[in-house]
Amino acid sequence: MGTGHVHALYRHGDSSLHRLPPHLKVVAAFGLVFAIVATPREAIWAFAAYAVLLGVLATVGRLGVRFVASRMMIEIPFLIVALMLPLLGRGERIDVLGLSLSVSGLWSMWNILAKATLGLLTSVVLAGTTQIPDLLRAFDTLRVPRVITSIMGFMFRYLDVVLGEFRTMRVAMQSRAYHPTWLGQIRPYAQTTGHIFIRSYERGERVYLAMASRGYAGHMPRRLGTRASTAAWAAGLAVPAAAWAVAAIAWVVR
Repeated sequence: MGTGHVHALYRHGDSSLHRLPPHLKVVAAFGLVFAIVATPREAIWAFAAYAVLLGVLATVGRLGVRFVASRMMIEIPFLIVALMLPLLGRGERIDVLGLSLSVSGLWSMWNILAKATLGLLTSVVLAGTTQIPDLLRAFDTLRVPRVITSIMGFMFRYLDVVLGEFRTMRVAMQSRAYHPTWLGQIRPYAQTTGHIFIRSYERGERVYLAMASRGYAGHMPRRLGTRASTAAWAAGLAVPAAAWAVAAIAWVVR
């Protein structure tokens, strides 16, 4: 993947968050996510603190509300599933607006919604301030197995290609007066998706054979990124450190 490729998840900018070494941001993001997951679900104030912290990071990175909100939309199917938990849960129940809801189901729903949303927001901030090639170099710097970084690189490279083919085929279908109005009419879309997967598999095989003929041995060369200064590490790790402090307090005062 060339360094000039800018993925849709990235927001071009020159903020202090953009300039941090990518491997430092990856470490900080994982530390923040682990702190969020480790927080007891009853500590609602702690999740509010995490949301404020991530909001500050998004502001520093100049991502914008619309940019963040549009990329958070991917969570909607999971939120719909989580909303079903109070109806399906067992144990003690309470009545809310005429519905009998499970107390344990409500807590499970809150736990999933809060942690999944904050985790996704963390990844949006990370991807929005770090280009994909830089992320791959960050994983190389952190000694992630090269086969994993190779798979990630190919996935991001060809994701746009596959989506572009789907958009092209959809425009071709619409130009032939195909405008589905109900669920039973989406069979052509399913067939189109199947064709795209087959073509993607065939393309992947051709690309692999071409790379193997040029000496590809199953992994890309390791690309080490720039070293981070002590000041940069201190600034980057301040965020997960603050999150872990909140998580520790949450467990003490729960």
